[in-house]
Amino acid sequence: MLDIPKIDQARLEAFAARAIGDLTAGYTGVMVSLGSKLGLYKAMAGAGPLSAKEIATRADCSERYVAEWLNAQAAGGYIAYHGVSNTYELLPEQAMVLADEDSPVYVPHAWNVPASMWFDEAKSLEAFRTGKGVAWGEHDGRLSCGSAAFYRNGYRAALVPQWLPALDGVVDQLEAGIAVADVGCGYGHSTLLMAQAFPNSRFHGFDTHPGSLDEARRNAEAARVADRIDYALARADDYTDGQYGLICFFDILHDLGDPVAAARHAARTLAPGGTVLLVEPFAHDHVKDNLSPVAQLYYSASTVICTAHAISEGGQMVLGAQAGQARLAEVFRKAGFTHFRRAAARTLRCTAQGHRPDTIRHRTRRARPDDHPRSLTTPADPTIRDVARRKTRAASAFAREGRAMTPVFPSTT
Repeated sequence: MLDIPKIDQARLEAFAARAIGDLTAGYTGVMVSLGSKLGLYKAMAGAGPLSAKEIATRADCSERYVAEWLNAQAAGGYIAYHGVSNTYELLPEQAMVLADEDSPVYVPHAWNVPASMWFDEAKSLEAFRTGKGVAWGEHDGRLSCGSAAFYRNGYRAALVPQWLPALDGVVDQLEAGIAVADVGCGYGHSTLLMAQAFPNSRFHGFDTHPGSLDEARRNAEAARVADRIDYALARADDYTDGQYGLICFFDILHDLGDPVAAARHAARTLAPGGTVLLVEPFAHDHVKDNLSPVAQLYYSASTVICTAHAISEGGQMVLGAQAGQARLAEVFRKAGFTHFRRAAARTLRCTAQGHRPDTIRHRTRRARPDDHPRSLTTPADPTIRDVARRKTRAASAFAREGRAMTPVFPSTT
């Protein structure tokens, strides 16, 4: 006779409540997408308390549908409900997340990503059963447009004003004029932001997804910086050697089938004194330390998107979206970088710095004029510094975007 496990009722109820909460989040995502695309949030932004009829009129929608949508949003805390007047209000903080498309915390576009994951479920099932990969371009189109729109605002808030100034001497080089490579540029939002800020430099965006490159060219034309940017179809390990003063990997290294080859190619194509800028999802080195809502999001997306794409490229080293500092350091050390320092860490990003092995050997003899260290650097995100301050004050360590300074681990030769 099989032993029937004893059920801890309190644990069961707590877990069931957690599962219902996650299910509710999925339903809420549909409501958020509808509210964004129908202009309901924008109709409410800055308007104070409004009735369902007033909101429906402002958004040119059916009142009965809007009323039910409003109740769903109020139940989830996405809008405020005033019972005495039977009105609804989008508070300023809620508007930053739901109505302001230029806000760094604007969320609605991000819901396109799980929508694409559901749409591509059959491909994921086959991948699990066969071990085959699923390339980025094989996914539903909502994946690329949702990811690009979501990351755009984060890059806009931090790339030029914070990340680039954190790199020693790079801003001066950009102002004077250098060649810059944006590897895995996608829709080109990161490339475009740099081109707007540094008109004397020349920018080159590379990606393996033709559709994303088409969008990147349209975005550059619309921003009137197309004369400063060239986009080309290329892998991370075979783009043109332009002797770049700066090579950028924005949230792309963990998607690559052979990240070591990409790092080696970056080392070969850097100009003397050039810098590699790496922005990657923050993660601890061990799973036991990554058991959090943010890690849950990254692991989930990585399962069917990042890991699947890396396998489609041959899967020499499949990092996944929660690679951690040790594995990222291993990539660049295998590529010949003998010094890799994570300068900062945050809930969603991490930063590092490194030097190629020849620059370490140069230290043992008199320096020559042609000794130019090539470095790998990832910048600090200002909002993560806020997390660090809160940690020091023994407050909550969980925050939207922030970086905390971390120790440098020794280089090896």
